[in-house]
Amino acid sequence: MGIPILSSIFRAAAPSDVTLDRLGPLKELPGRWVGRGFNLVSLPNGQNGNKPLPFFLKLNATMETLSFAKIGGPIPNRGSSQKDIFFVGLHYLQQVSDGVTSELMHLEPGLWLNLPVSTSPAQPRTLARLGTIPHGDSLLAQGNLVNNGDPFPGPPKIDPVDSTPFTLDATTGARVNDTNPAYLAPFVTPASLPPGITPAIIANPNLILTNAISAQKIVSTFVLAVSANPVGGINGTPIAPPATPNIVGGIENIPFVGTNANVNANAFSAIFWIETVENSDGSKFLQLQYTQTVILEFVGLKWPHISVATLVKQ
Repeated sequence: MGIPILSSIFRAAAPSDVTLDRLGPLKELPGRWVGRGFNLVSLPNGQNGNKPLPFFLKLNATMETLSFAKIGGPIPNRGSSQKDIFFVGLHYLQQVSDGVTSELMHLEPGLWLNLPVSTSPAQPRTLARLGTIPHGDSLLAQGNLVNNGDPFPGPPKIDPVDSTPFTLDATTGARVNDTNPAYLAPFVTPASLPPGITPAIIANPNLILTNAISAQKIVSTFVLAVSANPVGGINGTPIAPPATPNIVGGIENIPFVGTNANVNANAFSAIFWIETVENSDGSKFLQLQYTQTVILEFVGLKWPHISVATLVKQ
């Protein structure tokens, strides 16, 4: 008996150069990137007990591998009030380890997508990042294309990022940093520091990024910015009153991390810079820098979980 022929839609992969062109600002990402960075996160002290503070500050110098691979064929999204849209994207796998002990700290598989214009709903071209985190979190972050997806000449503009715990103003939605001296003490005078980390870097982890490129000649930069349910003011996201929150993407959590009973991870924003660096002899290489902030909520405060890294394409 012969093998039955199944009726199906076959989506063949496009030629590599066509796929790369359709990736837009993501086109330089396919490949393997390796480098180092820094991770800062405030974690609860369980049920506190006799511990002096309800949290402890965890600091790690990190080493990282971030790999991207093309999704060859077009991805269809079926339209009803408009025609179908088709787009391409990338698989990624992020692996972050402690820079001293080599202990694995973070593992994240996911996708980056380059999404076209749509009419229903009316949206411009956007990027989306879909990530799965082993703590029991699923991330969908989205952002408009910066500079229409084209590179800027010269180096990136990297603004400071603030690691201080905070609340939000009930009227404006603006950030209000906590002023409790006991809570601020670990940020100002930490008990110990990883190699290469200073109190100034704890206050503004983006110093890791600006220090890394201070002596480099960067000739062009792609900017990728995505957010999920962002807190206004973090990584350039707009500040919005509580009555009109920034509803972009979202984070889904297992119940243990999805309620205020424990640590609630409910907001995310990130900026990636893909940089072309020119050496003194005129040769060039690609470099990837990023800063990302996850907002964790516990004991009535918002605690920035900040990760930064500088990676070089292999």
